[in-house]
Amino acid sequence: MENQFEYLLSPFKIGNVTIRNRFCMGPMGGNHFTSKGELSDAAIDYYVERARGGFGLIISGSYTTDMDVDAFSKIDAASPLYMPNNFKRTALRLNERLASYDTKMLLQITLGYGRNHPGGHTPSDTPVFQMPSYTAKALTVDQIKKKIESLVKAAELAKRSGFVGVEIHALHWGYLLDQFAMSITNRRTDEYGGCLENRLRITKESLEGIKQVCGSDFPVGIRLGLKSYIKDLENSSYTGEDEAGRTLEEGLRICQLLESYGYDALDVDVGIYDSFYHAAPPAYMPKGHVIPLAAEAKKLVKIPILCGSRMGDPYMCETALREGKIDAVVLARSAKADPAFPQKVEMGVPEKIRPCIACNLGCFGRSFMRGMDTGCAVNPACNKEMIFSLSRATKQKKIAVIGGGIAGMEAARTSKLRGHDVVLYEKANVLGGNLHTAGAHSFKDDIRSLFNWYVGEINELGIPVYCGVEVDPDMIKKIGVDTVILAVGSQPVMPPIPGIDHEKTCSCTDALLGNKPIGNQVIVVGGGLVGCEIAIDYAMNGKQVSIVEMLPSLLAAGLPVPIMVSGMVIDMIEHYAIDVYTGYKLDSINDEGTKIVSVDGGDVKVLPTESVVISTGFKPLPSMARDLYGSGIEVFQIGDGLRVGNICTSVGDAYEVARLI
Repeated sequence: MENQFEYLLSPFKIGNVTIRNRFCMGPMGGNHFTSKGELSDAAIDYYVERARGGFGLIISGSYTTDMDVDAFSKIDAASPLYMPNNFKRTALRLNERLASYDTKMLLQITLGYGRNHPGGHTPSDTPVFQMPSYTAKALTVDQIKKKIESLVKAAELAKRSGFVGVEIHALHWGYLLDQFAMSITNRRTDEYGGCLENRLRITKESLEGIKQVCGSDFPVGIRLGLKSYIKDLENSSYTGEDEAGRTLEEGLRICQLLESYGYDALDVDVGIYDSFYHAAPPAYMPKGHVIPLAAEAKKLVKIPILCGSRMGDPYMCETALREGKIDAVVLARSAKADPAFPQKVEMGVPEKIRPCIACNLGCFGRSFMRGMDTGCAVNPACNKEMIFSLSRATKQKKIAVIGGGIAGMEAARTSKLRGHDVVLYEKANVLGGNLHTAGAHSFKDDIRSLFNWYVGEINELGIPVYCGVEVDPDMIKKIGVDTVILAVGSQPVMPPIPGIDHEKTCSCTDALLGNKPIGNQVIVVGGGLVGCEIAIDYAMNGKQVSIVEMLPSLLAAGLPVPIMVSGMVIDMIEHYAIDVYTGYKLDSINDEGTKIVSVDGGDVKVLPTESVVISTGFKPLPSMARDLYGSGIEVFQIGDGLRVGNICTSVGDAYEVARLI
């Protein structure tokens, strides 16, 4: 069979180090230090699982080096320098295990996070990100030298700990080095400010210190954002126009300077915290959006260009490599979703790759919004590979899963993998449930890929599926099962207002499934994520769209939305000229139009309307759990039938329950 991924599977070099393929696992949190300053077993297992899955290069998440200057790092057990002997001992064990899979690893080390986190110092006094009343204080020259000294010490420790090199964090995402390099955050008048070369001086001196201590043949890469996509601090640019941060032209000049300084590789992407949806793009951003920019960088430098950000399509990656636009592919979220991404490409079964859906819920949502370790919405075992992995059930049970949405499909898959006898029932004519509505948008091809992945898994496992069958308690009792998992799902809430049955009115589900034609003047009632996505999709297709939301702002109801998602949604609503009526409630729908009233009752509007799409939330479908009590059958409820959530909560519920049956 011809190898259709010849370039992805070919080796390349960073300095004198040969990487066996072009797959690089990108840095993304999950440091997992213990209080003794050592790598935890969970961290080691996390990295080893990706090595076992075929990644030629692993780049760790950023590790603090400064334990003196920044307020939050005075005593930092998450620094290799906190207890270096403990770190070295566990890191050597990690790298020894990685070597069994011919996987190399770079330790990513940081000079600091600057204004991105409270307590960090900056090049110049600057407001803290999303905390404008707090000012991050400027570093003195002496503090800069201390930070560089700590970074060099950490690099030397990394070399002694078995890492083949280090990656400097980071001239991207608006972290400290990025703040030095951009004039909008660097207003210094000393040798670290002014011209571009001065603004890059700390980057140059850091490399010189590392090379002096670790040797010229010790590879040092750096993460670089080629463009910032901001109009100002706290003001993103959807199109990249009116750039107030780093232009692509300046980004390309930086590439040339970094190469001249002696950096061995450039790990490129775009965006900063202030334009977070460019940096950690949700599903609305096209895959490979950084490739054209990376290709411009590759024209100017000879050192390898590693390209990240929405790179989860192996065919796209192979094409970019074959055309000489990039030298390697960096997968971060995709490596969380499927640790065996490269291995499945090697095996010639790319269709078996579990797709990252770019929701940012399980990864950044957990870390940024909830203060937890990063995980993955579609891979519940991520970051807890050993303690949350599947084991063979000690007693085989006959299990009926009722409901073939994502929760039901995950429960059936997990139960079957554990050796149970599983049957899956779905009352609709096809599996998928709300995955079909979630994936109906033009920009949600990853959801459709996830559905196809589940269907492929269920077919390969040989799980009997009965569609078009509505199950009741008596039927379950007659089947003779040990366990029933109820994954019955949810249905849209339709408010009891005059005109809710008008011919121009439909639920969000009917609209997304195409069960009712939608006119050119559309009112979307409900400004949660579902409503906003519907409005954006219609506006992208040329319809005149308005959103009506009772609360004072959009995206305020329901589960918290990661800022990468909310930021892009709000900017897309503005870009596509969608009218927004916050603080208004739906009053009635009639032939004349849609009547809305301000929450305080002081204003009434009648909006011309051809279609009204109701997106005011979902409610669980009725449960039959109580009707099964006393039958001797073990009963579990999962997914939206238990609590209305999202893909992350549904998959998590299903995996949690099924892995312990």
